Amino acid sequence: MKVRIAAGATHEEASAIAAAIAEHVGEAVRVFVGDDEEPRVVHRVDESGDDSGDDETADDDLGPTDRERRLREEIADIEAGGPERYRERLSDQGKLFVRDRLELWFGDLTFEDGKFANFDSWSPDSPTVDEADPDRRLPADGLLTGAAEFEDRSVHFMANDFTVKAGSMAERGVEKFLRMQQRALTTGRPVLYLMDSSGGRIDQQRGFFANREGIGKYYYNHSMLSGRVPQICVLYGPCIAGAAYTPVFADFTVMVEGMSAMAIASPRMVEMVTGEEIDLDELGGPDVHARHSGSADLVAEDEEHARDLVAQLIGYLPDNADEDPPRTDGHEPAKSPAGIDGVIPQAPNRGYDVRRLVERVIDADSLLELRPRYGQEMLTAFARIDGRPVGIVANDPSQRAGAIFPDAARKAAEFVWTCDAYNVPLLYLCDTPGFMAGSQVEKEGILEAGKKLIYATSSATVPKQCVITRKAYGAGIYAMSGPAYDPEATLALPSGEIAIMGPEAAINAVYANELADIEDEEERARREAELREQFREDIDVHRMASEVVIDEIVPPSDLRTELAARFAFYEDVEKDLPSKKHGTVL
Repeated sequence: MKVRIAAGATHEEASAIAAAIAEHVGEAVRVFVGDDEEPRVVHRVDESGDDSGDDETADDDLGPTDRERRLREEIADIEAGGPERYRERLSDQGKLFVRDRLELWFGDLTFEDGKFANFDSWSPDSPTVDEADPDRRLPADGLLTGAAEFEDRSVHFMANDFTVKAGSMAERGVEKFLRMQQRALTTGRPVLYLMDSSGGRIDQQRGFFANREGIGKYYYNHSMLSGRVPQICVLYGPCIAGAAYTPVFADFTVMVEGMSAMAIASPRMVEMVTGEEIDLDELGGPDVHARHSGSADLVAEDEEHARDLVAQLIGYLPDNADEDPPRTDGHEPAKSPAGIDGVIPQAPNRGYDVRRLVERVIDADSLLELRPRYGQEMLTAFARIDGRPVGIVANDPSQRAGAIFPDAARKAAEFVWTCDAYNVPLLYLCDTPGFMAGSQVEKEGILEAGKKLIYATSSATVPKQCVITRKAYGAGIYAMSGPAYDPEATLALPSGEIAIMGPEAAINAVYANELADIEDEEERARREAELREQFREDIDVHRMASEVVIDEIVPPSDLRTELAARFAFYEDVEKDLPSKKHGTVL
């Protein structure tokens, strides 16, 4: 309360007036004398009603009240998480308590939202609430959200508390999750999902399952955020049913060995529905999703390794689609570019690990391969060339001769699409006999998968460089951003060949009858070799360069320098797509 008294009143008079009024009204009184802008006396009463004094300098000596101390006790109780016995189980599982996990990732948080979610459903004043009714106590409703600094980047985060009903989701936690996503749309900052959830709380589904602003809105928001800001999900436990969609909607998913799993239904539900008996790791563990489904981009050894992988990953990505990826100081390759030509075998059909070529082109220690166990005949990876992030799509002749199978096509298409969303330039290294043929790959959808890769390559608006390192046969050159696919350059090494098919297959297709009519075996072999040599002259990159099909034949030792110069020159290139709502190829 403010009270103004006549000018000329003494300090003692002002104090007496303040004390009398404060005692009567039971609240602090500020007494102003005359036209003073500052109070002459401030008199307070504490919460018990006792006189707290009337010294005007009392403001300088104030400290936390009992009210604030009680609030801090409530906060500490919330931050302790669920029942102690559940926390003790975490160490047996090799997992950190959620707030220790946040400490590992971020140190101090920038802030946390919704800490008091569901606070009114349990009484922190009861010291036996855990023992009496453990399901009644739901600190933060089992979900933490907020903002933090990660590798000098401001990010949004969410993290499940597995000690609270196994990290399950219900009304208040769902609302926190949705708010975090919606705020990310407005801030344009990356989102980290640290998932450890058993799914929605079936016994509390009213208020969050089918609502307009319920758990189903997660995936709507994931879709709105997709391509707007990077979404990175790390799995720390079994993510079942609805919880499993967050990792597959994210741009990048990291699973942890011996800890992570995701599946559309639990093993118990699978057995009920199908009769199949299977454990969770076999159903949806890291090996399943890294090797077979392709849903896991990276697999970590433990919690610390998971953080390290994401720290590497985010270094290649901008905060949002309006920004460019972060540059770093360039570094020399781990091995000399002078050895590139020696890496590529003279024989067109001999295999080699394409990573041996890549390591001589990119900055040392900059390769981060995604989905290395899935679609292995195609390498997809982030790297840097002279400090500039690039996305690499490379055929790997050490795996099934580098032929493109359905899994590899899908993997590459999704990688190209993601790089394009976040303005990461693309480098294609082409050495493939083309798309695989046969009844099995037709059943697996080779045409559909190939279509998606060609579509992604066609629609990418970032700078693209295509290098024909050796074979570029059939539609493989289309998928690998050949001359017709608007690359900033199509380069070739002297070992390159471009053709509808390889010489052996071509000779067999065109001259089979002629060769069959030659009875003498030596004569037939001589004619076959002659035809093969003629065919090779037609498909040699020198012919292609002469006809300006390709832009340049590059000495292999100069490839890194050439690529660095071209990526730098074209870094501001802008490409427009035709005006339309969207394409139909997904």
